[in-house]
Amino acid sequence: MAPSRFPPASPCRLHHGPLTAPTELPPASTWPRKSPSHVPSQFRHYLLTASSPLPPPLHGPSRSFPSSLRAPPQPPHGSRLPLHGSLTVLSAFPHGSRLSLRAPLAPPSPGLGWARPRRLLPFLCRPESAACSAAMEYLPAPAAPAQGHILCCQCGVPIPPNPANMCVGCLRAQVDITEGIPKQGTVHFCKQCERYLQPPGTWIQCALESRELLALCLKKIKASLSKVRLIDAGFIWTEPHSKRIKLKLTVQKEVINGAVLQQVFVVEYVVQSQMCEDCHRIEAKDFWKAVVQVRQKTVHKKTFYYLEQLILKHRLHQNTLRIKEIHDGLDFYYSSKQHAQKMVDFLQCTVPSRSKSSQRLISHDIHSNVYNYKSTFSVEIVPICKDNVVCLSPKLAQSLGNMSQICVCIRVTSTIHLIDPSTLQIAEIDGNTYWRHPFNSLFHPKQLEEFIIMDINRVHEKKKGAGAGARSNKHTLAEAWVRKTSELDTDHQYFCCTHLGHILNPGDLVLGFDLANCNLNDEFANKMNPQHIPDVVLIKKSFDRCKRQRRRNWKLKELERDREASDTDDERQYQDFLEDLEEDETIRKNVNIYRNADIPVESDTDDDGAPRISLAEMLEDLHISQDATGGEGAEMLTE
Repeated sequence: MAPSRFPPASPCRLHHGPLTAPTELPPASTWPRKSPSHVPSQFRHYLLTASSPLPPPLHGPSRSFPSSLRAPPQPPHGSRLPLHGSLTVLSAFPHGSRLSLRAPLAPPSPGLGWARPRRLLPFLCRPESAACSAAMEYLPAPAAPAQGHILCCQCGVPIPPNPANMCVGCLRAQVDITEGIPKQGTVHFCKQCERYLQPPGTWIQCALESRELLALCLKKIKASLSKVRLIDAGFIWTEPHSKRIKLKLTVQKEVINGAVLQQVFVVEYVVQSQMCEDCHRIEAKDFWKAVVQVRQKTVHKKTFYYLEQLILKHRLHQNTLRIKEIHDGLDFYYSSKQHAQKMVDFLQCTVPSRSKSSQRLISHDIHSNVYNYKSTFSVEIVPICKDNVVCLSPKLAQSLGNMSQICVCIRVTSTIHLIDPSTLQIAEIDGNTYWRHPFNSLFHPKQLEEFIIMDINRVHEKKKGAGAGARSNKHTLAEAWVRKTSELDTDHQYFCCTHLGHILNPGDLVLGFDLANCNLNDEFANKMNPQHIPDVVLIKKSFDRCKRQRRRNWKLKELERDREASDTDDERQYQDFLEDLEEDETIRKNVNIYRNADIPVESDTDDDGAPRISLAEMLEDLHISQDATGGEGAEMLTE
């Protein structure tokens, strides 16, 4: 008998009992996907597939095999072995041991003999000792621990375990963590100043759905929220006119057996109208704590008109309770002394003035040591206006650069701007200097007379005197022969020097004062040498006032004040102020000028030379007097 080509069987004995398959195969992702050569050398993994008990080891050429044990086809390199039986065993043996099973191949077709036996699968290694003959078993991987469920002690619904052993619905039914927190409240709102009351007596400005309003509403229920933990707070949108404010609050609290319950609820606030103390004083119109009395002892009100525009531009009239117009000035009433002091400081920085204050005791609480005073601030503005002719004291004229005592006021801002019409020398006098060396106006504005330019010669160069000050670059010195329009039937003419040489031409009309035929009632003018007093002082060029008013396409705003009975002279003075704005660009920079849409813009073809304000210097006058929807039943405003 020929020797067997197969190696001898291992002396170890395999388990001859039936191999039982596990109830559940391991997942396919855990199967070996690479050839045994890729497995570490210490351990090798193999798969065994069988459908019947394994036979004993076979020796020699005479052997028979049960028909149920067939050799499976060899899988490709790196692929998974197909399963032909009901058992899959995963085993590992030490490196160096081998174990082989021999099995015949199934005949390719009926009637043919058995094919040459081939090695079934090197699934095990032949051990070197008998200790490796233990039975092969499937070892499943440890499963992840799954969280168990319990039944709610109230309704029996399966729930995850919690300290209360109750579901959320039953826990909320048993415990209400919002108990004791008010679900409704009241917020007081002042319609006049649009402020909310913050107890006990503070009124604060809050916009709808702002952080300030949220803090104000939460302070209303602050004591009740001390028993819970506030997690979140926010607004729920409501109609602005509904007078309702809704807050959505999220709170947490520890309940039964340490369980933490979170709950969301809504708190509704009703907005009630209540007038604040400041607005109550405003409506009373008689209750005030401080008053600022602004006075100017002059006939013309040009300075007051200019001051009014400055107050409007800087919005200093917003804190006033009342503005009253009297003959010599204005009275501003305030609810606090601080606001009045702020107005006094503004006036001292804006116009040359001086002030003094006084107070009167109204009441006194001896227990709390509280005094109630009414304060009065008196502000006196210098009695000098634009276009006034003044006579300086000799000492003041010498300190200003040896300029002439007869000067013209060309502008009044925070200082008095003077110009010498005979030399173009300019000077600025502040309020303190004026009150140390006071001077008055020589003429009343109604004493202006109209002259016609008969001849004019511009003086390009004039020698400066000793110690002379600065000269104006905006004016031109000229020598003119003028005649009164009321004396055209005579040949009497007047000679004068003027600072208006840049705008005057022969035949122009000009306004000025006649010093030759008037009685000057002034302390310093009466002491002057008559040779140094000019015959005529020209002030400004004259234009057609009616035509200027008709084409004036701009306007100014005015303060709301209690007026006395106005006369025609006030209107004339206001028109003079408007003309000064057109002529002086420096004053226009401090005034808000608004375009008048009712008057169309005229072309410049019919321009007669009168100064005008360009459209670039005008502002659009916006009136927010109605909402976007208009009145009830009105159409939407789209323009």
